[in-house]
Amino acid sequence: MQRLKLGGTVRNLLVDGTIFVGFLVATAPHATGQTIHEWLGLACGVGIITHLLLHWKWIVNVVRRYFRKLPGQVRINSILNTVLFIALTLIIFSGLMISKVVLSTFGLSGSHDAIWRWLHTSATNVTLIIVGLHVALHWKWIVSTIKRYAWQPIFGRRQQQTQPVMLSEQGGAR
Repeated sequence: MQRLKLGGTVRNLLVDGTIFVGFLVATAPHATGQTIHEWLGLACGVGIITHLLLHWKWIVNVVRRYFRKLPGQVRINSILNTVLFIALTLIIFSGLMISKVVLSTFGLSGSHDAIWRWLHTSATNVTLIIVGLHVALHWKWIVSTIKRYAWQPIFGRRQQQTQPVMLSEQGGAR
């Protein structure tokens, strides 16, 4: 049996896409219910750790070169990623602090302190904005990767567009 071998680009698209969809679904606890919300939030944390490990060389290289010459987009991306990591860490930590389902699985109970709920909600709202900026910053890569690895294999390369034939007033083609 032949194993499917994923290249780095496809793997990154799958991991990042899964985290993105999981995060969006997790931001709707009234739609999913508390149990799915909490476990999906925890799974997103695992996805984020996976994402960081997959991009560890990039992270190390940017940190090493941060106070030297660094392209502007890379600098902006690194700042945005750092803020995103902090916000997601706050979401996960505060979510665990107010957990009703995950902690009870381990015989623990969450806090009823309103500050944790406020921190969880606020960090989530800020993260939605940051994720939007993150997607916008990587939009070209997302679209080109989806076209190359999903769209083209399914639908084939776009056939060369033909120009419509224009008829002259005398009825002949131009």
